[in-house]
Amino acid sequence: MKTTSIKLSLSAVILLGIYSCKKGEVSSTDLEAYATTDSAAAVVSDSISSVTDMKVKDKQFIKTADVSMEVKDVYNATIAIEKSVQELGGFVTNSNLQSNVVSENTYNTSNEEAMLVKKYQTENRMQVRIPTEKLGELLTAINTNKLFLNSRSINAEDVTANIKYSELEGKRNEKTSENISKLKTNKDKVTLDNENMSEGNLQKLQSMNITDNLKYSTIDIYIKEPQLRIAEIAVTNTTSIDHKYKYNFIYDAKDGFVYGFYLIQRIIVALINVWPLLLIAAAIIYFLRKRKISKPEQPKIQE
Repeated sequence: MKTTSIKLSLSAVILLGIYSCKKGEVSSTDLEAYATTDSAAAVVSDSISSVTDMKVKDKQFIKTADVSMEVKDVYNATIAIEKSVQELGGFVTNSNLQSNVVSENTYNTSNEEAMLVKKYQTENRMQVRIPTEKLGELLTAINTNKLFLNSRSINAEDVTANIKYSELEGKRNEKTSENISKLKTNKDKVTLDNENMSEGNLQKLQSMNITDNLKYSTIDIYIKEPQLRIAEIAVTNTTSIDHKYKYNFIYDAKDGFVYGFYLIQRIIVALINVWPLLLIAAAIIYFLRKRKISKPEQPKIQE
């Protein structure tokens, strides 16, 4: 009996030892896994974003990005971004660089010269297409030009279902085409065939757009300078020139005489145009006066 108890005790001790060892091994594994995860997270944090390199089995993603930031010089940053896009196999679809004038004033420096002072802010809105596998590299290159990052968004749209639906629609279109070909040739068959062909073309176009968007990612970029720039432009003092030619007595007198002469001509022409009315008015006045003269005066009654 004692021997049995001793054996049971020894067995329990051995089992506890094994459990402790296993527990220690599990803890070590967990720590190693945590360290690996932490290491992977560090790698991701060093990159621009995990979304740019995200790959999921049996999934297709259309990736887009939007960046808004402030740069030291918009023109130089634009040139650098366009160069990076070209080097990575992409292309620029839109670039609208402009200067927004905040204020504009002219200051006279002499009787002939003046200085035009403009305060303005330069900005640029760009849209570029880049091979999807190069999206992260381009975002990193863009990031090197920033003074301050206002915002950055990266989107990955899952279009796996869209691609599958497009394939099914293509098969349906082919089946419909086969069914139409079996019909007798008439006006309705021609109409159905045209409609089915048009639908098939639209489906092919949609598939081409999806394929293109999968191959190339679209990035919208907005850059601006944080402070106003000042431009000083030498111009002519227009105020002194206006004063110089503002009034000329001889010319104005001559112009007034000519204007008066033409005014008299216009009045005469106007009277000629209404000569029937003048003739009628003259006739009426003539008859009224004649009637007044021919009317006898009544003698005054003596009281």
